[in-house]
Amino acid sequence: MRIIISPAKKMNVDTDSLGYCQLPQFIRDTEMLMEYLQRLSYENIKSIWKCSDKIAVLNYERLKNMDLCNNLTPAILAFEGIQYQYMCPSVFQTDEFIYLEKYLRILSGFYGILRPFDGVVPYRLEMQAKLNYDNFNSLYDFWNNKLADELFSESNCIVNLASKEYSKCISNYLDDNIQFITCVFGEMIGKKVVEKGTPAKMARGEMVRFMAENKIEDVEDIKGFNRLNYVFSDYLSDKNTYIFLKKEEKRRVDF
Repeated sequence: MRIIISPAKKMNVDTDSLGYCQLPQFIRDTEMLMEYLQRLSYENIKSIWKCSDKIAVLNYERLKNMDLCNNLTPAILAFEGIQYQYMCPSVFQTDEFIYLEKYLRILSGFYGILRPFDGVVPYRLEMQAKLNYDNFNSLYDFWNNKLADELFSESNCIVNLASKEYSKCISNYLDDNIQFITCVFGEMIGKKVVEKGTPAKMARGEMVRFMAENKIEDVEDIKGFNRLNYVFSDYLSDKNTYIFLKKEEKRRVDF
């Protein structure tokens, strides 16, 4: 089993709390992307980033001085988005970090796939960014099936806790040998399950924590997730989609 999650836009540097274990698996590809981005003008790269001048200036300076091999932060501590806040890796125990290093993979537009203790530097490059690099028009073109092939070589059971922007790097290359389970954390609106951005990110982080704390190895066991008032809905779920609803909404739908 492998768990996939998205990265976060906001990143930090923490070279003191824990050491990194290795460089990312696709570091040569990352070097190619870095060199391409470093050749772009400020205006061109800002158009790729689609952000304010304040954020663009910070990341432009980071890019110009980027060193992919020194002053590295373990990936699990480098990202600061909502999902990571609710995962709260800073208070994990050693056995939980060992679990995550084995089972958790972070998808990244810049690094491809990250293991929790891969050493990274702050960057800004979303997977949906448009490129004009060689014959590649997008990062989806650049990475192609490489990330999926790597993930499938590790396991044929994938628990998808990533956003669609990132998960389609994997889901586009599924075959009949791969079990790909997407977790949906939603609420009933009318007769539809609707997943809202912030609550879903919170729940994805809590799910990673739940799995690490309980050392879950059998995908069926994630159905026991009951945090943030979510519970599994057997009625609405199927073999490829596990749906978790707020408790009061589950009762209204299931009974």
